[in-house]
Amino acid sequence: MTTEVKRLIQVRTDKGARFKRDGYGKKRQLSDSWRKPRGQHNKQREQKKAKGALPKPGFGSPVAVRGMHPSGFFEVLVTSLKDLEGLDPKTQAVRLGATVGTRKRVIIQEQAVSAGLKVLNVRVVKMPKAKTAKPKPVKKDEGEEKAKKKAPAKKTASKPKAEKTEEKAGKKAPAKKTASKPKAEKTEEKAGKKAPAKKTASKPKAEKTEEKAGKKAPAKKTASKPKAEKTEEKAEKKAPAKKTAAKSKTPKSGVKKNE
Repeated sequence: MTTEVKRLIQVRTDKGARFKRDGYGKKRQLSDSWRKPRGQHNKQREQKKAKGALPKPGFGSPVAVRGMHPSGFFEVLVTSLKDLEGLDPKTQAVRLGATVGTRKRVIIQEQAVSAGLKVLNVRVVKMPKAKTAKPKPVKKDEGEEKAKKKAPAKKTASKPKAEKTEEKAGKKAPAKKTASKPKAEKTEEKAGKKAPAKKTASKPKAEKTEEKAGKKAPAKKTASKPKAEKTEEKAEKKAPAKKTAAKSKTPKSGVKKNE
Protein backbone atom coordinates (compact mmCIF):
# COMPACT_ATOMS: atom_id res chain seq x y z
CA MET A 1 0.00 0.00 0.00
CA THR A 2 1.47 3.33 -1.11
CA THR A 3 1.65 6.45 1.03
CA GLU A 4 -0.99 8.19 -1.11
CA VAL A 5 -3.47 5.40 -0.50
CA LYS A 6 -2.75 5.58 3.21
CA ARG A 7 -3.39 9.33 3.20
CA LEU A 8 -6.68 9.00 1.38
CA ILE A 9 -7.87 6.31 3.77
CA GLN A 10 -7.04 8.62 6.68
CA VAL A 11 -9.07 11.42 5.04
CA ARG A 12 -12.02 9.09 4.72
CA THR A 13 -11.87 8.16 8.40
CA ASP A 14 -11.50 11.80 9.54
CA LYS A 15 -14.80 12.74 7.92
CA GLY A 16 -16.53 10.31 10.24
CA ALA A 17 -19.41 9.65 7.87
CA ARG A 18 -21.58 7.61 10.17
CA PHE A 19 -25.31 8.07 9.69
CA LYS A 20 -27.88 6.58 12.07
CA ARG A 21 -31.63 6.49 11.74
CA ASP A 22 -33.87 8.65 13.90
CA GLY A 23 -34.97 7.02 17.12
CA TYR A 24 -31.95 4.75 17.37
CA GLY A 25 -31.19 4.46 21.08
CA LYS A 26 -34.77 5.17 22.13
CA LYS A 27 -36.23 1.84 21.07
CA ARG A 28 -34.42 -1.44 21.38
CA GLN A 29 -35.94 -2.97 18.24
CA LEU A 30 -34.51 -0.24 15.98
CA SER A 31 -31.10 -0.87 14.40
CA ASP A 32 -28.51 1.78 13.51
CA SER A 33 -28.93 1.23 9.76
CA TRP A 34 -29.80 4.41 7.90
CA ARG A 35 -33.43 5.24 7.10
CA LYS A 36 -34.54 8.58 5.66
CA PRO A 37 -36.80 10.47 8.09
CA ARG A 38 -40.19 11.32 6.51
CA GLY A 39 -42.21 12.59 9.45
CA GLN A 40 -43.87 16.01 9.18
CA HIS A 41 -42.43 17.17 12.49
CA ASN A 42 -39.30 15.00 12.52
CA LYS A 43 -36.39 16.93 14.00
CA GLN A 44 -33.75 15.01 12.07
CA ARG A 45 -35.50 15.84 8.78
CA GLU A 46 -35.55 19.49 9.82
CA GLN A 47 -31.81 19.12 10.50
CA LYS A 48 -31.96 20.21 14.09
CA LYS A 49 -28.67 20.23 15.92
CA ALA A 50 -27.70 17.02 17.82
CA LYS A 51 -30.36 15.01 15.97
CA GLY A 52 -27.87 13.57 13.48
CA ALA A 53 -26.60 14.61 10.06
CA LEU A 54 -28.23 13.64 6.79
CA PRO A 55 -26.19 11.98 4.02
CA LYS A 56 -24.84 14.55 1.54
CA PRO A 57 -22.29 14.51 -1.31
CA GLY A 58 -19.70 16.25 0.86
CA PHE A 59 -19.38 13.21 3.15
CA GLY A 60 -18.17 10.88 0.34
CA SER A 61 -14.72 9.30 0.42
CA PRO A 62 -12.07 9.93 -2.25
CA VAL A 63 -12.70 8.06 -5.52
CA ALA A 64 -9.32 6.30 -5.42
CA VAL A 65 -10.09 4.76 -2.01
CA ARG A 66 -13.86 4.33 -2.30
CA GLY A 67 -14.92 0.74 -1.43
CA MET A 68 -11.40 -0.19 -0.36
CA HIS A 69 -10.68 -2.29 2.75
CA PRO A 70 -8.71 -0.45 5.47
CA SER A 71 -5.85 -2.88 4.78
CA GLY A 72 -5.50 -1.35 1.28
CA PHE A 73 -7.06 -4.25 -0.74
CA PHE A 74 -10.30 -4.53 -2.64
CA GLU A 75 -12.44 -7.37 -1.39
CA VAL A 76 -13.50 -10.31 -3.56
CA LEU A 77 -16.12 -12.75 -2.26
CA VAL A 78 -15.09 -16.36 -2.85
CA THR A 79 -17.27 -19.46 -2.42
CA SER A 80 -15.41 -21.99 -4.58
CA LEU A 81 -11.99 -22.71 -6.03
CA LYS A 82 -13.03 -21.31 -9.44
CA ASP A 83 -13.44 -17.83 -7.91
CA LEU A 84 -9.73 -17.74 -7.09
CA GLU A 85 -8.79 -17.77 -10.77
CA GLY A 86 -7.58 -14.45 -12.25
CA LEU A 87 -7.19 -12.54 -8.95
CA ASP A 88 -4.34 -10.06 -8.43
CA PRO A 89 -2.59 -10.63 -5.09
CA LYS A 90 -1.22 -7.03 -5.08
CA THR A 91 -4.57 -5.22 -5.09
CA GLN A 92 -7.22 -7.83 -4.22
CA ALA A 93 -7.97 -9.80 -1.05
CA VAL A 94 -10.19 -12.83 -0.55
CA ARG A 95 -13.22 -13.04 1.73
CA LEU A 96 -14.73 -16.48 2.11
CA GLY A 97 -18.51 -16.75 2.01
CA ALA A 98 -20.50 -17.63 5.13
CA THR A 99 -22.15 -20.58 3.39
CA VAL A 100 -18.85 -22.38 2.80
CA GLY A 101 -18.42 -25.46 4.98
CA THR A 102 -15.39 -26.29 7.04
CA ARG A 103 -14.11 -28.97 4.66
CA LYS A 104 -14.24 -26.61 1.65
CA ARG A 105 -12.99 -23.68 3.70
CA VAL A 106 -9.78 -25.48 4.57
CA ILE A 107 -9.13 -26.29 0.90
CA ILE A 108 -9.87 -22.75 -0.33
CA GLN A 109 -7.75 -21.13 2.37
CA GLU A 110 -4.76 -23.33 1.53
CA GLN A 111 -5.18 -22.63 -2.20
CA ALA A 112 -5.41 -18.86 -1.63
CA VAL A 113 -2.37 -18.75 0.61
CA SER A 114 -0.37 -20.83 -1.88
CA ALA A 115 -1.38 -18.33 -4.63
CA GLY A 116 -0.15 -15.39 -2.47
CA LEU A 117 -3.64 -13.93 -1.83
CA LYS A 118 -4.64 -12.32 1.46
CA VAL A 119 -7.60 -13.93 3.25
CA LEU A 120 -9.52 -11.33 5.27
CA ASN A 121 -11.60 -13.73 7.33
CA VAL A 122 -9.14 -16.48 8.08
CA ARG A 123 -10.56 -19.14 10.35
CA VAL A 124 -8.51 -21.73 12.18
CA VAL A 125 -10.33 -25.02 11.65
CA LYS A 126 -9.79 -27.66 14.31
CA MET A 127 -10.11 -31.04 12.68
CA PRO A 128 -11.57 -33.74 14.93
CA LYS A 129 -8.88 -36.12 16.09
CA ALA A 130 -9.44 -39.83 16.18
CA LYS A 131 -9.93 -41.01 19.72
CA THR A 132 -7.10 -43.26 20.81
CA ALA A 133 -7.06 -45.25 24.00
CA LYS A 134 -4.38 -43.75 26.19
CA PRO A 135 -2.25 -46.39 27.89
CA LYS A 136 -2.22 -46.09 31.63
CA PRO A 137 1.11 -44.90 33.08
CA VAL A 138 2.99 -47.89 34.44
CA LYS A 139 6.10 -47.71 36.57
CA LYS A 140 9.37 -49.22 35.41
CA ASP A 141 10.01 -52.72 36.72
CA GLU A 142 7.69 -52.79 39.68
CA GLY A 143 4.63 -52.14 37.59
CA GLU A 144 5.49 -54.90 35.10
CA GLU A 145 6.14 -57.39 37.86
CA LYS A 146 2.88 -56.48 39.58
CA ALA A 147 0.95 -56.79 36.31
CA LYS A 148 2.49 -60.20 35.64
CA LYS A 149 1.73 -61.33 39.14
CA LYS A 150 -1.81 -60.02 39.11
CA ALA A 151 -2.73 -61.57 35.74
CA PRO A 152 -2.18 -65.21 36.73
CA ALA A 153 -3.53 -64.51 40.19
CA LYS A 154 -6.86 -63.44 38.73
CA LYS A 155 -7.13 -66.54 36.54
CA THR A 156 -6.23 -68.87 39.35
CA ALA A 157 -8.50 -67.00 41.70
CA SER A 158 -11.46 -67.37 39.37
CA LYS A 159 -11.17 -71.16 39.11
CA PRO A 160 -11.11 -71.87 42.84
CA LYS A 161 -14.20 -69.71 43.27
CA ALA A 162 -16.16 -71.91 40.87
CA GLU A 163 -14.73 -75.02 42.47
CA LYS A 164 -15.53 -73.73 45.91
CA THR A 165 -19.09 -72.97 44.90
CA GLU A 166 -19.44 -76.46 43.40
CA GLU A 167 -17.90 -78.04 46.49
CA LYS A 168 -20.19 -76.02 48.71
CA ALA A 169 -23.18 -77.00 46.61
CA GLY A 170 -22.04 -80.62 46.65
CA LYS A 171 -21.57 -80.53 50.37
CA LYS A 172 -24.86 -78.85 50.99
CA ALA A 173 -26.86 -81.22 48.78
CA PRO A 174 -25.86 -84.46 50.52
CA ALA A 175 -26.02 -82.74 53.85
CA LYS A 176 -29.65 -81.92 53.21
CA LYS A 177 -30.41 -85.49 52.13
CA THR A 178 -28.62 -86.97 55.11
CA ALA A 179 -30.27 -84.46 57.31
CA SER A 180 -33.68 -85.37 55.93
CA LYS A 181 -33.17 -89.11 56.37
CA PRO A 182 -32.35 -89.00 60.06
CA LYS A 183 -35.44 -86.88 60.61
CA ALA A 184 -37.63 -89.50 58.90
CA GLU A 185 -35.85 -92.27 60.74
CA LYS A 186 -36.27 -90.44 64.00
CA THR A 187 -39.94 -89.92 63.32
CA GLU A 188 -40.32 -93.59 62.35
CA GLU A 189 -38.40 -94.67 65.41
CA LYS A 190 -40.53 -92.43 67.57
CA ALA A 191 -43.67 -93.78 65.92
CA GLY A 192 -42.34 -97.32 66.24
CA LYS A 193 -41.56 -96.79 69.84
CA LYS A 194 -44.95 -95.30 70.48
CA ALA A 195 -46.85 -97.91 68.46
CA PRO A 196 -45.53 -100.97 70.27
CA ALA A 197 -46.07 -99.20 73.49
CA LYS A 198 -49.71 -98.77 72.55
CA LYS A 199 -49.97 -102.31 71.23
CA THR A 200 -48.35 -103.72 74.31
CA ALA A 201 -50.61 -101.58 76.36
CA SER A 202 -53.62 -102.71 74.35
CA LYS A 203 -52.64 -106.35 74.26
CA PRO A 204 -52.91 -106.87 77.96
CA LYS A 205 -56.41 -105.40 77.87
CA ALA A 206 -57.42 -107.69 74.98
CA GLU A 207 -55.74 -110.61 76.62
CA LYS A 208 -57.55 -109.86 79.81
CA THR A 209 -60.86 -109.63 77.98
CA GLU A 210 -60.08 -112.82 76.01
CA GLU A 211 -59.06 -114.59 79.15
CA LYS A 212 -62.23 -113.45 80.79
CA ALA A 213 -64.26 -114.53 77.74
CA GLY A 214 -62.28 -117.75 77.56
CA LYS A 215 -63.03 -118.46 81.07
CA LYS A 216 -66.71 -117.79 80.49
CA ALA A 217 -66.92 -119.41 76.97
CA PRO A 218 -65.62 -122.84 77.77
CA ALA A 219 -68.15 -123.11 80.48
CA LYS A 220 -70.92 -122.42 77.97
CA LYS A 221 -69.40 -124.66 75.26
CA THR A 222 -69.01 -127.54 77.65
CA ALA A 223 -72.58 -127.01 78.66
CA SER A 224 -73.85 -126.86 75.05
CA LYS A 225 -71.77 -129.73 73.62
CA PRO A 226 -73.53 -132.47 75.59
CA LYS A 227 -76.92 -131.24 74.31
CA ALA A 228 -75.76 -131.34 70.67
CA GLU A 229 -74.17 -134.72 71.12
CA LYS A 230 -77.35 -136.05 72.61
CA THR A 231 -79.45 -134.75 69.69
CA GLU A 232 -77.00 -136.16 67.13
CA GLU A 233 -76.96 -139.51 68.81
CA LYS A 234 -80.74 -139.54 68.87
CA ALA A 235 -80.91 -138.64 65.14
CA GLU A 236 -78.38 -141.34 64.24
CA LYS A 237 -80.30 -143.87 66.13
CA LYS A 238 -83.53 -142.90 64.35
CA ALA A 239 -82.05 -142.53 60.82
CA PRO A 240 -80.67 -146.03 60.37
CA ALA A 241 -83.98 -147.48 61.36
CA LYS A 242 -85.78 -145.62 58.51
CA LYS A 243 -83.10 -146.52 55.93
CA THR A 244 -83.30 -150.20 56.76
CA ALA A 245 -87.04 -150.06 56.38
CA ALA A 246 -86.81 -148.51 52.88
CA LYS A 247 -84.17 -150.96 51.73
CA SER A 248 -86.24 -153.90 52.85
CA LYS A 249 -89.28 -152.69 50.89
CA THR A 250 -87.61 -152.43 47.43
CA PRO A 251 -86.35 -155.99 46.98
CA LYS A 252 -89.72 -157.49 47.82
CA SER A 253 -91.58 -155.70 45.02
CA GLY A 254 -88.79 -155.88 42.46
CA VAL A 255 -90.31 -152.95 40.59
CA LYS A 256 -89.27 -149.35 41.10
CA LYS A 257 -91.88 -146.73 41.49
CA ASN A 258 -90.26 -144.46 38.92
CA GLU A 259 -90.27 -147.14 36.26
